[in-house]
Amino acid sequence: MRQAWRVADVRAAEKALMATLPAGTLMQRAAAGLARRCALLLSESGGVYGATVVLLVGSGDNGGDTLYAGATLASRGAGVRAILLRPDRVHLAGLAAFRRAGGVTVGDLPDRVDLVVDGIVGIGASGGLREPAAALVRRLPGLRGRGGARPPVVAVDVPSGVAVDTGDVPGDAVHADITVTFGCLKPAHVVGAAAVLAGHVELIDIGLSETLHGDPAVRVPDAADIASWWPRADAGSDKYSRGVVGIATGSATYPGAAVLSVTGALAGPTGMVRYAGSADRDVVHRHPSVVVAPRVADAGRVQAWVCGSGLGTDDGARTELRSVLATSLPVLLDADALTLLVGGQHATDLRRDAPLVITPHDGEFARLAGERPGADRVGAACRLAAWINAVVLLKGDRTIVATPSGEAWANPTGSPALATAGSGDVLAGLLGSLLAAGVPPERAAIMAAYVHGLAGRRAERDGPVTSPDVAAALRPVLAELL
Repeated sequence: MRQAWRVADVRAAEKALMATLPAGTLMQRAAAGLARRCALLLSESGGVYGATVVLLVGSGDNGGDTLYAGATLASRGAGVRAILLRPDRVHLAGLAAFRRAGGVTVGDLPDRVDLVVDGIVGIGASGGLREPAAALVRRLPGLRGRGGARPPVVAVDVPSGVAVDTGDVPGDAVHADITVTFGCLKPAHVVGAAAVLAGHVELIDIGLSETLHGDPAVRVPDAADIASWWPRADAGSDKYSRGVVGIATGSATYPGAAVLSVTGALAGPTGMVRYAGSADRDVVHRHPSVVVAPRVADAGRVQAWVCGSGLGTDDGARTELRSVLATSLPVLLDADALTLLVGGQHATDLRRDAPLVITPHDGEFARLAGERPGADRVGAACRLAAWINAVVLLKGDRTIVATPSGEAWANPTGSPALATAGSGDVLAGLLGSLLAAGVPPERAAIMAAYVHGLAGRRAERDGPVTSPDVAAALRPVLAELL
């Protein structure tokens, strides 16, 4: 598991650590790690010696890290040029070291560049890039280096121009291939549009873990987390002890939603799936192991319910939703069930002690919360989770899972391939299966999003992706993961 920390927490941790170290130690650690990563990158495309490196240097410590790293590269034979965007506020000691090593300052981008290092602004900046930095950054995609290739861009700590604490991109910003960050991850590395601009993020240990305290802004699961949390059958298991999930989705009008959500559930850890709804014939035709019934009241005993996808919004759908919410079982609500909630008729039904998970996309979130998630997706998801006392899985490229207590997770496996009709139905079924297997709701949401994202990536290998492709990829992905 990885953790991302807000700027205020990082600043406090840096201050506490610097009080125990000789002056300049943290900057030297950061610069050494940055120079090492830049040298490795140059070695992959012809070597450090003779390479042309351009530093985009802003003010303060971020610019100092960049200049010291540039000095190291210059001492190894690279031709390093620095464009000082704030000459009046440049890090003087870093500039002196840079010049002693043979680095030179220039006023514009050279004709040929093998590597660009973005040290314009660090974690203390706000808003998009301003001129003249913005103009330089807009020219970066047109640069060419060895063999006519576009030179890679390495961002120092964060891509300049992103909102560090939220992951928003409010204006012009650097699109990095690699971001070298120091001490800990920041939210901009893992959430929002900024995470895309960060590219591959490499964390340099500068000793900050000793002084970071409190709760991180965002947690990020890894494959080991998902594998260790996943329920497994043993010699004493039977279909009931593994869990039975109830699926109240689809309709005669939208039978595909029922089939897809059941398919997602069957890939999960439960031993049995019960379907309740008017698409029962379509479901049992595709999945003969599923026990079907025409309505929730007739479905039989289950350990969790999934409700909403393709259900419709008529009186019959409303009755099914109310039947599900009246149970004392964990419930996942998606799609049409979320639409039915907006009218307020089910407000009293939400006052339940059993776990509740909702899985809105941005439009559904806006109908529930009264406004779109906006720039701070993590904060918005946490507020909605607290308001309705539910785990919120806010769908997106970097899906957010938020709990009523304010804990937030970012899913690292998302793919644009998942932006296809019915993909959310598959996710809902898988998540419901995890709930029925006894997995706590926040972990079930995290695990389902992670595996669903991997399935989208796997399906993408074969061309354009449909939701049945995603569903079909769940089993091989789980086989590799577990």
